[in-house]
Amino acid sequence: MIEKIIGFTIVRYLIGGSTSAFVNLSIFYFLNSVIGIHYITSSVFAFIASFFVSLFFHKFWTFRDHSTKNMHIQSLYYLLNSLFGLALNTTILYICVDNFNILPLQGQIIAGLLTACCTFFISKNIIFSKKEGQPIQQ
Repeated sequence: MIEKIIGFTIVRYLIGGSTSAFVNLSIFYFLNSVIGIHYITSSVFAFIASFFVSLFFHKFWTFRDHSTKNMHIQSLYYLLNSLFGLALNTTILYICVDNFNILPLQGQIIAGLLTACCTFFISKNIIFSKKEGQPIQQ
């Protein structure tokens, strides 16, 4: 049954995203709270590490794209998609909290779900789309 559930791309996307989020939060916590590095610097290093975890997880497992040809192009597109997701998430969170008086944690959940839907669509249909069994071309 678990194998059948994991067969759905969206489930693999959520698992990969959750894994990346765990890496991000773990590194952020370690750098900021344990070592004492400034929270902005900690956040940047955590984002970089989780970006690579997310990229490889989604490319090779979620979307099952095992080609390494043009991976540099996919990586750039995926980075742009990730930065778009970060901006979208932050904007939605701000609107939820400041305009609708939603608690920050609830706003983050709403923002995360909406952002995940957008970035999933972009990843599936643009970045890791396959045309005749091939990854995107430049």
